Amino acid sequence: MTVAATDRLIRPHGGALVDRTGDRPDDLDALETVALTSRELSDLDMLASGALSPLEGFIGQADYERVIEEMHLASGVPWALPVCLAVDAAPSGDRVVLIDEGGRPVAVLEVDGVFEYDKEREAELCFRTTDEAHPGVARLYGQKPLYLAGRVTVFERSQPEFPELARDPAETRRIFAERGWKRVVGFQTRNPIHRAHEYLTKVALETVDGLLVHPLVGDTKSDDVPVDVRVECYETLLDGYYPEDRVLLSAFPAAMRYAGPREAIWHAICRKNYGCSHFIVGRDHAGVGDYYGTYDAQLIFDEFEPHELDIEPMFFEHTFWCNVCGSMASTKSCPHGPEDRVFLSGTKVREMLEEGDVPPVEFTRPEVARVLIDAYRQ
Repeated sequence: MTVAATDRLIRPHGGALVDRTGDRPDDLDALETVALTSRELSDLDMLASGALSPLEGFIGQADYERVIEEMHLASGVPWALPVCLAVDAAPSGDRVVLIDEGGRPVAVLEVDGVFEYDKEREAELCFRTTDEAHPGVARLYGQKPLYLAGRVTVFERSQPEFPELARDPAETRRIFAERGWKRVVGFQTRNPIHRAHEYLTKVALETVDGLLVHPLVGDTKSDDVPVDVRVECYETLLDGYYPEDRVLLSAFPAAMRYAGPREAIWHAICRKNYGCSHFIVGRDHAGVGDYYGTYDAQLIFDEFEPHELDIEPMFFEHTFWCNVCGSMASTKSCPHGPEDRVFLSGTKVREMLEEGDVPPVEFTRPEVARVLIDAYRQ
């Protein structure tokens, strides 16, 4: 690999890939501690690796205000969701040590400020609802009352749940360059890949050099498919139905926020840092319940100037198997009615899996169904 090969890839967001890893300081025992939640720990790890470039730490009030109001940082760089650290009180010193849920020191934060925030205002602007039944809003309402801002230096990275899939942005970029990829499409998922997802990723793959299948492995809702089951599904599908030299499976360590449209922008920016030039946005991206319109996560991209985000979204309609066409299709390409389409609700699929029944091949590959059946029947 040469420097020129890496330079062929899209530039990181803000122009350079941030690295906030460093050495453990000698005066650690003298510093006040701040405990992180699992979601904040995920954010910290992404700050360390550059996945959240150009951020170098938890954002301050000027960035926070502009992000929630205008989806830009104070510098003018696009950014869709606040990355904040909630605390009970302002620390007394100018540096604090951040500890994980087990009390292990993992990073030092240089205190740049502490500020109050309005939880309902953040919920309304970022989640488009103040309903505490929304999982992202519920988490926000349960947070501590102040935000602590400052640049971080991470000296103890989180242990990845799937080490073989844990690739920082610098590594995915290196792999893309070694494979000669320039145009790379990223696919975000927190569910097993069924035939509809397979169809749209392969349609996208027809137009680019490579595909990054990038499942989110941070916190999700308790009723989402467990991450270890999902990973087995991804590996099974890719082994049997995708060209090995044109696809890379890697873990995305973020926690779900369920912020719908804004999270689609945030996901796209993060994948840009991993080296993706394109990003797939399907129906109800990062949605939950009925809080967002089916294609709101696509429409929000129009709120930015052309090419302002740099990464190009690839929009897809709802896809399905059409019995008349004899293939996967969408409303853009299929003239037939709903009665000719294979549709299964999530509830129906779960019932079938729990009974050990394999969903039709038009809905999911049998190998993937078998993984899910085994998991549901345990």
